[in-house]
Formats: sequence, structure tokens, C-alpha cells
Amino acid sequence: MQGSGLRVQGPGKAAPVRGTQSFVGVMVEVVKRPSLAAMEIAWRLLVWVPMLGVLAVLLSSLGIAIQFHPEVLGSLSVFKPVEMIAGLSSFFDGLAPLAGRPVLWWVGGLFALWILGWTVGRGVVMRRMEPGLVWRPGTLLALGVLRVASIVAVMLAWFAGCKWVIAAMVLRPAVARQEPNLVGAFALVVSGTLVLFVLWCTVSWVLQLAPIVAMVKNEGAEESLRSVVTAGAVRGKLIEINLVMGIVKVILIVLAMVFSACPLPFETVETRVFLIWWTVGVGVLWVVASDYFHVVRAAVYLRLWRAYEG
Repeated sequence: MQGSGLRVQGPGKAAPVRGTQSFVGVMVEVVKRPSLAAMEIAWRLLVWVPMLGVLAVLLSSLGIAIQFHPEVLGSLSVFKPVEMIAGLSSFFDGLAPLAGRPVLWWVGGLFALWILGWTVGRGVVMRRMEPGLVWRPGTLLALGVLRVASIVAVMLAWFAGCKWVIAAMVLRPAVARQEPNLVGAFALVVSGTLVLFVLWCTVSWVLQLAPIVAMVKNEGAEESLRSVVTAGAVRGKLIEINLVMGIVKVILIVLAMVFSACPLPFETVETRVFLIWWTVGVGVLWVVASDYFHVVRAAVYLRLWRAYEG
């Protein structure tokens, strides 16, 4: 990439390498340009801080409405899995009436704020990565809406599937005084989650790459999506990178959970303030690592597209 510090070979000159080889190489190059990760972190903070503030106000305004059957949540225990599942199901069913028009307006506003922030932030970071790219805010805005809508649809599908499995294999047998199939329900939820995860990683690269292609080729949303979908030799490498990025995100979440739990055996000798600051520190490290890999993915996508599609 000319002028970006992330150099690639021109079209037709690229040696046949695996996508993960490009991924590892770009990781090192992004480390050498810390301003990219810093800008990624900055724009996400500028968006997330007001979003969390709005979310806190929303939850506070709904506090009275959510206070139904507090003993249900207070009595949850992993030693009583059926009762725990029934309590959580009752809790979420109780939240359903809150999804009225005012709440939907608040949630829609949060999504709009995120999409606007993503449009500006992604454009700024990509132009910093390669100044020759054309920033098309309208195109990025449209692609951002499509990406958020796709993520929401996948999450709703996952939630609906989990609810169906739990109702069919745990709650209904329990009501009928039959033996609930907890092992089968857990196996179906885990396997279904993995299948959905792999499917999403297999197809979501289109929504990740389209904004980059739009800036490279100065195209609109429809044209950039068409260019990405009809991509040739680079497609397999992009899917490979997206699967790797999905695994990396899972690893980061697991590591964050593990490190957050490290002080728990010493909670009798450590102060509450220390535990809070430890958790905050782990959260900050997770944010930095996650945003760094967001930049790496964008950079390796740009490199692969330049090398194979020109």
C-alpha cells in the first residue's frame, strides 16, 4: 500500500501465500504504526462513552418496571439447573412488555449513534492507513446500517433458537413432571452456537470488506458489494482471515474472563477497591487488544484486495 507503511505487491505479482501468513505479517506492521490502533481506540471510546451513558439512563428509567419477582433472580443456583433456567426464562419473558415504542426509540438511537461513529472512525483510520483512499461517508453509512441489521438478525436468531431448545427440552418436560434433558439441551445450544458462529464468519467478511473496497475503488454501496461478492482468488483467503479473527475474539474474551477471576482466591486478603481496579485494568487491556485486531483485519483485507484484485 503506497504511503501506508503496509506494502503489498501489485496485481498479478503476489506470491501464492495463505491468508494467515498475510495476517501474521500485517500484525507486525501494525505494531510498528501505533497511531492506527490509537485512532481506532479513540473513535470507539468517543462513541462508546456516550452510548453507555445513554444506556445507563435507559436502564435507570426502566428500573421500576424491571423489579418484578426479585426473588427469582436472587435464588438462582447452578446446583438447581432446572429452577435456574426457569427463573431466567421468567425474567426475560418479563422484559418482553418493556420492548414498547419508547424503548425501541432509545435502542434505535443507540444503533444510530454507533453507525455514525463507525462511519467517521472507519474512514479516518483507513485514510490514515492509506491516504490515497477515497472517503465515502454515505456509502459507509449505508454499509454500516446493513452490517448492524445483519448482526441484530443473527443475535435474534440465536436467542430464538436457545429459547426453543430450552422450552422443548427443559421447561415443558419439567411442567409435565418428566425428566428434563439438560445434557441434550446444553449440547444443542453449544453445537448450534458453533454452527451459527462458523456460518457468520463464512459470510460476514463481505460486510467487512465492502467498506474498504468502496474506498479503494470509489464505489457506492451496491457496487462495492457486487465487487466483493464476485471476488475471485482472494475469496478463500478472506474467509480464512475472518474465521481466524472470530477465533481470536473468542480467545480474547476467554483470557479476559480468566484474568478477571485470578484475584478471586485472594478476595479475603485483598480489598474491594483492588478487585475493582484489577477488573477495570483487564477490561482496558481487552479493549486495546480487541481494537488492535480490528485494525489488523482491516489492514490485511486491504493488502489481500490490492494484491489479488488490484
